[in-house]
Amino acid sequence: MKDLDRRLLDAHARDDVPALVALYSEAAEQANDAEAAAFYLTHAHVFAMELGLAQAADLRSKLVEMGREEPLGKVPAPRR
Repeated sequence: MKDLDRRLLDAHARDDVPALVALYSEAAEQANDAEAAAFYLTHAHVFAMELGLAQAADLRSKLVEMGREEPLGKVPAPRR
């Protein structure tokens, strides 16, 4: 994972947000435990949302499956 860490740091230094989405997703897949996977996946999701990528919905779904995010429900009507 050292090479991946180096690539993540390099992408941050270049402010390459599309690369960060891909690299954090890759890190989540390679993580050895659920905590690390959730950490990386959350970062991938945030950067994907920042770019408005359709991939953000898939990343969020994975977080929901992991119990790290709540499913979107109906928005209640405003009270008057």
